[in-house]
Amino acid sequence: MSSTCASAPEHEHAPTIIELGARDAGEILTLQRAAYITEARAHSDFGLPPLTQTLAELQEELSGPAVTACGIRDHGRLIASVRLRHSGDAVELGRLIVAPDRQGQGLGTRLLRHAEAVFPDAREIRLFTGEHSAANIRLYRRLGYCETGRTPAGAYQLRHFVKPLARPGR
Repeated sequence: MSSTCASAPEHEHAPTIIELGARDAGEILTLQRAAYITEARAHSDFGLPPLTQTLAELQEELSGPAVTACGIRDHGRLIASVRLRHSGDAVELGRLIVAPDRQGQGLGTRLLRHAEAVFPDAREIRLFTGEHSAANIRLYRRLGYCETGRTPAGAYQLRHFVKPLARPGR
C-alpha cells in the first residue's frame, strides 16, 4: 500500500483510512450500490452511473494510474470510500460513499478532509452532486466548498462545487 491514503485514526478506536485498488472492486461496487439507492430515490433516477457501473468497468477505473481510491474498513468490512482523479492542478473527487447504516457518523467528513490532502501540489478540489442531495450539499458547504454552477441531468440538475486548497508556501 502506498502512503497516499494511509492515515492515523482521529480517535483511538476509529478505523484508519487505507488505499483501495482493483482487488477491492467487488466490495466497492456493493457499497456504491447500497449508498446510491438513496440518491436514486431522491432524484427519481435509478439509472445513475454508480448504480449501472459494472464490476469490469470499476476494475478498469481503479487500475488506471490517474485514479486513487481510499476507504475505511471497520473489522474488515468496507464502510466508506472515495475516488480521486488528479488532473493538472486540480483533484476531481467522485463517489464519496458511506454504508447506509454508518451514515451520520463522520465517515464522509473524514474521507473528504483526507482527500483534500492526498495531492499536496493540487490547488483545488472539485466535485458535484445532485440537486436533491441535501445532506451532501450541507456537508460540502460546511467544509468550505462553494457552488460554481449547475448542469442539467435529465429531470434534475447536478450542482458543481470547488474548494481552493491552501498550501504552505504558496
